[in-house]
Amino acid sequence: MPTQRPYHHGDLRRAVLDAAVEVIGEHGPAGVGLRDLARRVGVSHAGPVHHFKDKAGLLTALAVEGFTLLADALDATAAEGGDMVEMGAAYVRFATDHRAHFEVMFRPDLHHPGDPALARAQDRARAALTAAVGDRPDSELSRIAAWSLVHGFATLWNTGALARADRDPVAVVRSFAGRLVL
Repeated sequence: MPTQRPYHHGDLRRAVLDAAVEVIGEHGPAGVGLRDLARRVGVSHAGPVHHFKDKAGLLTALAVEGFTLLADALDATAAEGGDMVEMGAAYVRFATDHRAHFEVMFRPDLHHPGDPALARAQDRARAALTAAVGDRPDSELSRIAAWSLVHGFATLWNTGALARADRDPVAVVRSFAGRLVL
């Protein structure tokens, strides 16, 4: 049976994850199917199943990767001396640059929420967000408010619910977040 691309992947797992990102970009998470991904990367349908077991396993791996990328972005911003506004800007930049990951990360109905690797990646991203808030009188409430602000903005931006007028989402979030941070 001929395939679109002959199988010579050095890393089939990576190829399937990349194809999933592409599909989510085109059709959203509901459009992801292991058989379609196998066809896209040119392998039998058993290939993705071997690595991920099922669709939820694939989306769990994508969520782990997303939380890791987010934590890396936040850690890099913190290492550069970024304040709370810059951490928010890094969050929005991540969400708009990695839309497919972002769509899956906060949807426990799509992945295996009890996965240990997912829990570790979530904890690492949460720690970076918590550090951004610092020692404030009500740091837990401040963390929730800051996260809600940037997450909500990023979601509205990514779904097209905001009138964009060719504006840079990172510049927009810096502008309004700077006004709200005390």
